[in-house]
Amino acid sequence: MELSILAFVLAVFSLAGFAKGVIGLGLPTISMGLLAVVLSPVEAAALLILPSLVTNVWQMLDGPHFRPLLRRLWPLNLGVCLGTWAGAAFLSGLGGPYGTLALGIALMAYAVSGLAALKLTVPTGAERWMGPLAGASTGAITAATGVFVIPAVPYLQAIGLTKDELVQALGLSFTVSTLALAVTLMGSAGLSLELAWPSVAGVAVALLGMRLGQAVRARLSPATFRLWFFSGLLALGAYLAARGLI
Repeated sequence: MELSILAFVLAVFSLAGFAKGVIGLGLPTISMGLLAVVLSPVEAAALLILPSLVTNVWQMLDGPHFRPLLRRLWPLNLGVCLGTWAGAAFLSGLGGPYGTLALGIALMAYAVSGLAALKLTVPTGAERWMGPLAGASTGAITAATGVFVIPAVPYLQAIGLTKDELVQALGLSFTVSTLALAVTLMGSAGLSLELAWPSVAGVAVALLGMRLGQAVRARLSPATFRLWFFSGLLALGAYLAARGLI
């Protein structure tokens, strides 16, 4: 990897870690969106695996709700795995040429939902069938784009979790998505030893960014940051979608 690209990669993970520290999510979304500017979607997804896994395992285990959430959300997470593996062709097979376009559309959809502050509600009795459906849809989008937030994040926000439960549930869902994506990428041309050290360095700078973001969160209005965050993602998604079309 060229030095200029490596510097860009580390800057991306620093920024993504900072966003995750401030609002609790955004690391895979920002990382995939920006890394796709200089790398292929497969290479970007491969670089993302280790930083995403480390930060999300920490978020998943940081609290007392892990076991109840694991029992409640297993249908969602099983759907994520099956959807990711079934949709793997989008990353390295027939859908490969449309990866950038799909990523741009996913980023725009996520940004619009964030800007609109959508508040959905899922009845408890509907979780049995909506969980697997949301998981499978998220998995398919993960396989196509490397981003695992739509529709899992809106779904988790809609099932009535407390603030602390939601943070741990996001960590759990993102961890499962990261592992499912890692299995998909095994043997891929984009998953090579050349990406190992940049990925390890990405862990370090992402954690530093998270720490800085957590410090800033105490002083900055979350609403203000969310506005700029989702506006930036909308612009980035539009750029990637346009590039994918061209």
